[in-house]
Amino acid sequence: MMTELPHHASAPPGTTALGAFIARHRRLFVLTGAGCSTASGIADYRDEAGAWKRVPPLSHQAFMSDALLRRRYWARSMVGWRRFGAAEPNAAHHALRALEDAGQVVLLLTQNVDGLHQRAGSRRVLDLHGRLDTVRCTACPARLPRAAMQDWLYARNPGWLPLDAFAAPDGDADLDGLDFSGFDVPPCPQCGGVLKPDVVFFGEHVPRERVERAFEALEAADAVLVVGSSLMVYSGYRFVQAAAHQGKPIAAVNLGRTRADALLSLKLTQACEEALAFLLHRPV
Repeated sequence: MMTELPHHASAPPGTTALGAFIARHRRLFVLTGAGCSTASGIADYRDEAGAWKRVPPLSHQAFMSDALLRRRYWARSMVGWRRFGAAEPNAAHHALRALEDAGQVVLLLTQNVDGLHQRAGSRRVLDLHGRLDTVRCTACPARLPRAAMQDWLYARNPGWLPLDAFAAPDGDADLDGLDFSGFDVPPCPQCGGVLKPDVVFFGEHVPRERVERAFEALEAADAVLVVGSSLMVYSGYRFVQAAAHQGKPIAAVNLGRTRADALLSLKLTQACEEALAFLLHRPV
């Protein structure tokens, strides 16, 4: 379904409204969310009404304060990473890379932690919530690849290797009814501190420099394109809110309600890879 506010010019014959929006605005601030990666096999968080489909993700405070919850997280992550880490970019990622190749992307700000935009070839990417393919120590500057963490988890927990489960949005898996108390989680190899994925958990602040960089890019843009995000989380919604305050037009592609519906100039209720497919075939 497509809706466009009546005070905006309609698209020329033979041109989609989204195509016309992109043609009118040559400096786009692109904001992507979980819906951009569902065609890659990564589950999203919310239903069409914007409500949680499942129990909300683990909070930063809970992860840091409860050793058993950390064991549960890493056990689920060990199983879920097999699918998450193997996910490939889909047509939506490739379409946004084509948009960047055409010189129209000021910044692609993604709320996703899967790195699929970069794997599709996009370069002007800012990972607002970090990347799941990196693990960091919470007590020292140490960082290591998630693949290395996976090897350690396998070596320390061989009895868990046969387990499989439904993949969850954060790269973990739905393991229920198990005793996680014996799951062995390695400490930081440099200082012995607590290791966590290099992502922003709920209740944790996005680093200031990322927010500042995103707002600088928004200032340089002449319009905003939201792809696959309900914008229910304020860390992403604030950029759309700021664009509206600046009088910049906003288009969104999302299967369901967004927090910013009242601010949109154009909305397509369509799968991201379908709505953006035309970008893969248009002349650059």
